[in-house]
Amino acid sequence: MRQRNHSNLVLSSHLPFQSLFLATSLLSIFPSHLPSNFSINRMEGSTGMSETWPMVERNGTQLLTKDEPFVIHGFNTYWLMVFAVDPETRHKITDVFSEAKEVGLNTCRTWAFNDGGWRALQVSPFNYDEVVLQALDFVLSEARKHRIRLILSLCNNWSDYGGRSQYVKWGQESGLDLTSDDDFFSDTTLKSYYKGFIEAVLTRTNTITNIEYKNDATILAWEIINEPRCPSDPSGDTLQAWIEEMSAFVKSIDPVHLVQVGLEGFYGPSTPELMKLNPDDYSGVVGTDFIRNHQAPSIDLASVHIYPDVWLSHSDQDDHIKFVQNWMDQHMSDSKDRLNMPIVFAEFGISIRDERFGAGFRELFMDTVYGTFLRSLETGGLGGGCILWQLFPEGAEHMDDGYAVVLAKYPSTFSLVSLQSKRLSDGAST
Repeated sequence: MRQRNHSNLVLSSHLPFQSLFLATSLLSIFPSHLPSNFSINRMEGSTGMSETWPMVERNGTQLLTKDEPFVIHGFNTYWLMVFAVDPETRHKITDVFSEAKEVGLNTCRTWAFNDGGWRALQVSPFNYDEVVLQALDFVLSEARKHRIRLILSLCNNWSDYGGRSQYVKWGQESGLDLTSDDDFFSDTTLKSYYKGFIEAVLTRTNTITNIEYKNDATILAWEIINEPRCPSDPSGDTLQAWIEEMSAFVKSIDPVHLVQVGLEGFYGPSTPELMKLNPDDYSGVVGTDFIRNHQAPSIDLASVHIYPDVWLSHSDQDDHIKFVQNWMDQHMSDSKDRLNMPIVFAEFGISIRDERFGAGFRELFMDTVYGTFLRSLETGGLGGGCILWQLFPEGAEHMDDGYAVVLAKYPSTFSLVSLQSKRLSDGAST
């Protein structure tokens, strides 16, 4: 998700979900039972770091830990590393992991990059700030203590936290003739900058746990870039070549951890018959291709985002819900039948600053995402999971882009996420 300025949007009044309505809604779309061997996350213990903690692995369309099914029930909090730099805000990392654990969440997706600028991890090419790296060490150690898996994103398509535009600026400063941010995907020097960063992170030894990142079971997957687009080449060839090269490079250093691209999920030229499912015509010509991109040999997880509030211009809430269901169903079907890999809905969210929506609709939207994925599990579908954009602890609201979910302020949302956790956990014994 690109962090956008929503200051021109009107904050919707809070539309509370009544407990009875929420329970009825959930029961209507959640499956009545799950496969007998299903588990949200079976592990040896809930606290401490002394027990063996198995890696999350992939077997075809399923995720496993020690041959037991593992389903991602997650949240995004992108700013953890930056907050961990400052001792005055570091406790927020512990707070958000504690709150996530309380409602049964088991996975966090967060940024493991900050390119140039304030509190940069990558100050300049091949130059990394040890203080910020130690902050990332802290994030990993706290996640491990709370038994929260991490999906670590390594770059941004957007300029927030540097991203590919910062790489292009560094290249221009070194004398390269670069004219577009899309040069990030093709210029040999810029690719060497990125590979240097990947190697520095993956081979790092955590100063707190003394575990090398590439051997740390806390990390569920590496994401090579958040929401890549390359509109200068709508054929998709440029981005496809970059995905294949960089995912293979990650695997050459770390053959153990899973790798995902970080796509929004738009269909492209390889499947013209599916492009009508995109939210608009432009989505099909931005250089991405859901099917082709995920056929890169070193990619393990299909990644998709869901933002009907941004993608759809009209305000009909029923149409938004139908879009979500169709978007998820098609991508789950394709991940199973065409790609043979698990799927991660790595970002899904609604901004309650959008005057068309409020907290009540956001919960209905979350309910729909959770229920649609659970129906797939009930019918023996593919593995993977869903990751909410985004969970905030109290006291971090100044970072809110309109999508922040502060569970302490929305008891019905707390109940919704907890109920999803219960449905997943109950599946282990039914």
